[in-house]
Amino acid sequence: MSRSSSNTPPAVTGRECYHCKQWIAPGETHDCWTTTEAALLRDLDEDLREAYDRIREEAVACGDQRIYASHHSIMFSRRACFCFVRPRRRWLDVCVFLGRGVTSPLLWKAMPSSRTKIAHLFRITHRDQVEAPLTEWLAEAWAMSGQPAPRGAATAADEPASARKRAAKKR
Repeated sequence: MSRSSSNTPPAVTGRECYHCKQWIAPGETHDCWTTTEAALLRDLDEDLREAYDRIREEAVACGDQRIYASHHSIMFSRRACFCFVRPRRRWLDVCVFLGRGVTSPLLWKAMPSSRTKIAHLFRITHRDQVEAPLTEWLAEAWAMSGQPAPRGAATAADEPASARKRAAKKR
């Protein structure tokens, strides 16, 4: 018994991007992950754009660093990323990596990012919020990112996989 050609499904050509769900034809180049600073800031209103410009100005004043856009964030890094800004529709998420915990009315959330650093997440809605102590914390994070990790500071990679799994289950 032979199959008729009308019952066979059409051949699938191309693929769907895992990140952006866009259909990509065979041989077509696709890079949805890479973006630019301008593209991430394009739709921001004036207050948020001024706030971002102030954050960038303060970060650049700290010294030599690399500023680049990655997916949905703008990263500020020296040896390691010390800060990133994620533009949202109504605010900027500003994440600063410090070696200590801080408190502030602007602080939205703090969480450990490694054994030596704590990620502090701030929600910024206006340029006036980008002043001391936030600017001092940016400078502190910049200074810390240029230093090598303290001796004896273990990383998650040093920990056995079984211990990481147990820690994940406890959460």
